[in-house]
Amino acid sequence: MATESEGEDEGKLTGSNRHLVVPDDLREMAKKAAWSVSSCKPGNGVQSLRDDNLETYWQSDGAQPHFVNIQFQKKVKLQLVVLYVDFKLDESYTPSKISIRAGDGFHNLKEIKTVELVKPSGWVHVSLSGNDPRETFVNTFMLQIVVLSNHLNGRDTHVRQIKVYGPQLNPIPHLPFQFTSREFIMYSTVR
Repeated sequence: MATESEGEDEGKLTGSNRHLVVPDDLREMAKKAAWSVSSCKPGNGVQSLRDDNLETYWQSDGAQPHFVNIQFQKKVKLQLVVLYVDFKLDESYTPSKISIRAGDGFHNLKEIKTVELVKPSGWVHVSLSGNDPRETFVNTFMLQIVVLSNHLNGRDTHVRQIKVYGPQLNPIPHLPFQFTSREFIMYSTVR
């Protein structure tokens, strides 16, 4: 299985699955965000990262590093970033080293993970949890994914999809626990 790193240390990840599998206790958060990229070739912009089509891709245009910015209107808890990259199709356009940063905005982003990708082909999962077992998520207004380098010293990059996940909200507020079946939820309150 893959490993990742904290801050300055580097880990190595390889994606191997074409089908996205995410734990049931997570939900996709990026639909509520404003997305932007540092640069793109015409027809291969930010919309290609969110179209749920593995045949399309964002292609940067210019010098590295390349940035994907994800901004939320309110502070959110994020736990997992999932990227679809394919070395077999994209070769020198495939990212080899990425950094994930979080903060309140562009002015105070801090690096939370640096990950090395080794010829990835499929969904690559990057956990945002820290070294402390109590830190299972990042509480942030903005997430930035930075492509620091590509395989074979490529200049521009291809990323086919990006998904961002956070913990599932408790469907019944003010309860110290969370029911998972409809039967329990139906009888969980008193009229």
